[in-house]
Amino acid sequence: MTGGEDDDILDRDLEALDVEGREPRAEPPPLYLIDASIYVFRAWHTMPDEFTDTHGWPTNAVQGFARFLLDVLERERPKHIAIAFDEALDSCFRNALYPAYKANRDPAPEELKRQFAHCKTLCHALGLNVLGHGEYEADDLIGSALLHARAAGHRGIILSADKDLSQLLHIGDEQWDYARNQRWGAHGVRARHGVEAHQIADYLALSGDAVDNIPGVPGIGAKTAAVLLAHFGDLDSLLTRVEEVPFLRFRGAAQAAAKLREHRSNALLFRQLTTIACDAPVGDAAPRFHRSSADAAALGAVCETLRFGPMTRRRVYAAGGLNFADHAPQA
Repeated sequence: MTGGEDDDILDRDLEALDVEGREPRAEPPPLYLIDASIYVFRAWHTMPDEFTDTHGWPTNAVQGFARFLLDVLERERPKHIAIAFDEALDSCFRNALYPAYKANRDPAPEELKRQFAHCKTLCHALGLNVLGHGEYEADDLIGSALLHARAAGHRGIILSADKDLSQLLHIGDEQWDYARNQRWGAHGVRARHGVEAHQIADYLALSGDAVDNIPGVPGIGAKTAAVLLAHFGDLDSLLTRVEEVPFLRFRGAAQAAAKLREHRSNALLFRQLTTIACDAPVGDAAPRFHRSSADAAALGAVCETLRFGPMTRRRVYAAGGLNFADHAPQA
């Protein structure tokens, strides 16, 4: 195993100990939180464009997402689960704060929008809780759902490679990059990103996030941001004590201090953008997000619409706890 894998295993082992480090304790029940969009987009870019629905529209993204989702359901058999979708593509509250937010992204084509709708329909038919909102992003919905569930005694397992989501990790939670089969807890964030879980939002505010079109503070790259947060702890303390920065032992410390003074207001604005909002509406399934029974008729309809093959249909029905033979269309 790699050093990172060893750290992650140690992380989970330590989190299973009581405060005296002697007796293992039972883990709280997990709530699986899936960042759907990342897996839909991945399938859109990697799956061959040879699948179509009954109307002739492409379904490569939904085919790939379905395979991923079925793998997760078969492997983990979750009792508590929520699937978060991005519906606030240009109407998120962050756009009002900073109009350039994610302005570098091209609008989703109609072919992809239709597939997102199919993915939601499939999740609903399988009895999974679907989260979406016009003003909040999937990250916010995941954070809000986790806050509710944590208060009800759950821990979170977040399926996403997005580093932003690492800020949500507390002791007992995990983030899971499913494609790479890498899992880490709160103690594993520093090894991956150079800062602690609770510093991720401040780190991105300082160093920027090109994916979301957040420039950060000019001249403050990832390494410098990590050094500053290691010393000051958080952005507020850094800005309050900025006069100390020139005396730190790293190259360009004086210039960094000048940039921080000059761009103080932007740094605080960018932290509003990088901080996951945990007050988003998450529906009546909160706080436990218990999985419901599958809808056989709805599953049959979605399988027909998406022209799933026999093997995929069997997996879909099995994932919904249904016997395919009892619901297969009659010849």
